[in-house]
Order: sequence, then structure tokens, then C-alpha cells
Amino acid sequence: MAAETVTRTEIEGDIATIVFDRPHKRNAMNDALIDALDAFFSKPPEGVNAVILRGEGGHFCSGLDLSEHVHRAPVEGIFHSRNWHRVSELIEFGGLPVISVLTGAVIGGGLEIAASTHVRIAEPSVRFQLPEGRRGIFVGGGATVRVGRLLGPDRMREMMLTGRSYGAQEGLSLGLCHYSVAEGEALPLARKLARKIADNAPFSNYLMINAISRIGDMSRDGGLFTESLSAAMAQASDGAKEGLTAFLEKREPKFR
Repeated sequence: MAAETVTRTEIEGDIATIVFDRPHKRNAMNDALIDALDAFFSKPPEGVNAVILRGEGGHFCSGLDLSEHVHRAPVEGIFHSRNWHRVSELIEFGGLPVISVLTGAVIGGGLEIAASTHVRIAEPSVRFQLPEGRRGIFVGGGATVRVGRLLGPDRMREMMLTGRSYGAQEGLSLGLCHYSVAEGEALPLARKLARKIADNAPFSNYLMINAISRIGDMSRDGGLFTESLSAAMAQASDGAKEGLTAFLEKREPKFR
């Protein structure tokens, strides 16, 4: 039997779109999907400067595919979870700006993947949920760190205990998404924002992706010192030279 194709990648210019392609499963997460994300973000195609994630068939990702769930010994379970963490780190800190188009189910592991992205756009059909408590399991793809820091531990705990789901407008107010748009508007906005972000100075994008959240984990003094290092490095870069020259010449900068 041929292996299932779980994603497809569409590249237009310097913007790649990764499509979760299991619509019959509401794009439920399985090992093959994690492996596909690993393969892309471990070695992105040359020339790609921004990435869009979206789901086929009206849903972003409905979480762990329970039909493929297998019993694992505790040690195997730790390795499985840590691999998921590793791939999420590639998405968040790999250096490429990632925009997620959120429709329908953004549940469990789907919310964990979305929380790894840098810009999140939600349509009215969205349902954010962490239903692991109703399955007798616990989050393992990074939710306690990423979603917990978006919502705060207290609200995330209530969300998991009760199985509460949030829509797009609630998600916007809570920080689960950055934009709440009308039906059919998320992908066009994602493409517009991807173009804008891809046109930024590459090193500035890299610093924003890699420095800001890490500074949030540091002490006040450590964070301020790291900010100074980042600012000094950015100001000495080719991007800063082009940005300043473009400003003085009253034109749009050309960073690439």
C-alpha cells in the first residue's frame, strides 16, 4: 500500500505554502505529518523567505489522530513528545517567518503547531480547544509552554479541565490569534502579510524571530543586555545600511 501523502508544498516566488492534506481526517496530526514538517523546516527550499501553513478541506488541524494512537512505554512516550518539541522549535526558531491560516478545528496538537507560528489569522469557523482531559491524556506537543504563555497558566488549566473551546473573536482577545477576519479572507491576508514580511531585511526578521521570545524568558538585566547585542548587530548589517540609504533617498528599501 502506498504511503499516505499528508502534506503538499506550493511555492510561489519566495513564499512557500505548506498544506495539511488529510481532509478526510480534518487534518489530524500523525507521525507522518510531523515528519513532513521536520523535513521542510530542517532544510527549507532555497530562496524561500516566508511560509504559510494552512489546512485542506476547511480545517487547520483537529489534533492527534487517535485512530493511529499506539500505547507507548513511558520512555518511548517521552522520546515521542520531545521529537514533537524539536520540530516545533524548528518552526518557531528556524529563522523563516511562518503565518498560519486558521479555519475550523484548531484543536490539541493543531493548536500546539499554530502556537509555534509567528502570525496567526483566524476565520469565523475556528474552534480553539485542548480536549486532552476528555481523552485521559495530557498535552505533549508544547502547549504548556506556548499556549500557556499566550493564555496564562490559569486560563489554560481551566480550558483543559472543562474542554472549553474558543472562537475567532475570543481567540483574538486572548492572544490565540493576531487577526480575526471574515470567511475566505484569511489566506489572501496571509499572502499579503507574507509578502510584506519577506520584503523585510533578512537579519532583522531573524532577530525578531529568535530574540524577542527568548528575551521574555530572561531576567530584566539579561533581557536588556541581549536587546543591546541584537540592536548593535542589526545596526551593523547590510540591511541597516540599505534601510538608512533608502530613507535618505526617499525610496522603498530593497533588502534582497
